Amino acid sequence: MQLIKRVLAFAGVIILICMYGSTLIFALMGSSRSTDLLMASVIATVIVPVLLYAFTLVTRLLNNHNTDSDGRSFGSSDTPSDK
Repeated sequence: MQLIKRVLAFAGVIILICMYGSTLIFALMGSSRSTDLLMASVIATVIVPVLLYAFTLVTRLLNNHNTDSDGRSFGSSDTPSDK
């Protein structure tokens, strides 16, 4: 699992570097479509990290929805039951 997280994190870094590079290239281009491409690149540079953060936040919340702040599962008790 740790290897998968590292590979995905590395892939995310590569994607972000490519998006930043494309933003720079589109800003320096002299074409008539460069303004549209630049705006799309800037929007993607903002939206993609926000969505990735939202996905990780939702995943973390869904994985921990059955535990309380002490890390114990709901429904389990450490106290002996009354007989």
